[in-house]
Amino acid sequence: MNIKVRQYTKDDIKDANAIWNAVVREGIAFPQEEELDEATGDEFFSSQSYTGIAYDEETGETVGLYILHPNNVGRCGHICNASYAVRGDLRGQHIGGLLVKDCINKAKESGYGVLQFNAVVATNEPALKLYKKLGFTQLGVIPGGFRMKDGHFEDIIPHYIEL
Repeated sequence: MNIKVRQYTKDDIKDANAIWNAVVREGIAFPQEEELDEATGDEFFSSQSYTGIAYDEETGETVGLYILHPNNVGRCGHICNASYAVRGDLRGQHIGGLLVKDCINKAKESGYGVLQFNAVVATNEPALKLYKKLGFTQLGVIPGGFRMKDGHFEDIIPHYIEL
């Protein structure tokens, strides 16, 4: 595989929705509970500061995506937030790392000064390992901050990196 990342277009909606909705259905990482349809998905992905689509240059297949947007407004508007999703059958192949690195570069280009993750679920060990490797700082633990799909609560660990 030769993975590249480019900006989302409306032509990506089917694959982007499929990848995003799979993570929502899993119920172990994203806070969203409602799946996206063609209209809500395009509105969602188009409204971000940037939506990056990871694709295999050899096959053209979409393999993952990320969304980048402000974490807050006004005096905190220089802090951004992002979410990442990799196609389920391709996890563990370092696609997430490519997405995060591309996102960091795009956030810098967009004028953000800090990338903050509000709710990294403590059971998401691959994400925790990746963020540590990339130099993110853990901010502490919010006990029971995330309701899993089965109804039990897990801790969340906010992270940030200065850009």
